Formats: sequence, C-alpha cells, structure tokens
Amino acid sequence: MILVKLDGAAIAPVYQSIYKMIQKIPKGRVATYGQIARLAGIPGGPRRVGYALRILPDNKNVPWHRVVNARGEISRRWREDCMDLQYDLLRNEGIVLDDQSRIPLNRFQWQPVERKK
Repeated sequence: MILVKLDGAAIAPVYQSIYKMIQKIPKGRVATYGQIARLAGIPGGPRRVGYALRILPDNKNVPWHRVVNARGEISRRWREDCMDLQYDLLRNEGIVLDDQSRIPLNRFQWQPVERKK
C-alpha cells in the first residue's frame, strides 16, 4: 500500500480521497457517510468513511462534523463529548435539528453538481 502525506502524516490514498471529498462540503451543509463514499468512488461504502473519520488525525483541515448518517443523525462516537462538539459546530453553521434531534436532509444536505464524463 502506498501512503500519501496529508499535512505531514502518512495517510492511505483511500482515506486521503475521503478527506478531500469531505473538504468540499460547504459550510451550512451536511453529507451522509454513504454519499461521501459514492462521490469519492470508495468501495466498502459508509463504514469505510466512518473509519476514515475515526482515524482522522487531530487538527486537520477536514470538516468532519458535516458528515452524518443516512437518517440525518449524528452517529454515536467512542467519546460522548465528540457528539456534543459536533452538534455545537453544526449549530454554529446555522444547521438546526428537528424534534427528533435529526438534521432535515431535505433542507441541509449538500447537493454537489456532478460533472458528466
């Protein structure tokens, strides 16, 4: 496996492509794990995106907080304070939750313009 450097850290190319796709999500929008996997052309889908975020080195310029599950929920983390931080970061960008603590994807989901090949 060839490792590529991302801000000085060795990152596998598959994870680098995931991080680059997440960096494209604009402020005030979210994307789902599956959406990122599809857009990045990643086999293994949403779980692989979740793992990439789990191993994301601290202080990287990747807006990890803009990635949510397919129901518009913030997925549970190994540390509870990460969920609180994610809620706060999203609220600061103007993203609101509904009565079930979900993000209305029909309102806030990123819809990139996919180029025809």
